[in-house]
Amino acid sequence: MAISYGALAGLIAAIAFLILVLFTIPTLVRTSKALKEVDRTMQTTNKSIQEISADVDGLIKQTSDLLDKTNDLLADVNGKMKTIDPVVQAAADLGESVSEINDSSKKMVKRFNNVRSARTGIVSSIMTALLARRLRRKGED
Repeated sequence: MAISYGALAGLIAAIAFLILVLFTIPTLVRTSKALKEVDRTMQTTNKSIQEISADVDGLIKQTSDLLDKTNDLLADVNGKMKTIDPVVQAAADLGESVSEINDSSKKMVKRFNNVRSARTGIVSSIMTALLARRLRRKGED
């Protein structure tokens, strides 16, 4: 049995293809396992993203409710501040009035002291004059 060159070339090509397939199979098996692992990872990631999205939605709703309550509270505080403003203004006016009364009292005390010292000076002058007059009269007697 003689093999022709064409049959020999076909046999070599078939053996080379068989070797190529044998070396490619482990690579394809590893690639298939890697793709399955990637698929599981993607499913886990999608599930986690859905859970996080649901949590974020709940958090956004709570935050929105909290902001609404904060706005209501701020409006209430502003309304009460408007009610308290006249009281604060009255207290400020009262403080100014007390300060003015203190200033007036200080001025009056200074004037009284000045008048008293002036009166004392006048009284002592009158007393001295009367005493001198009496002494002169006694000297005449």
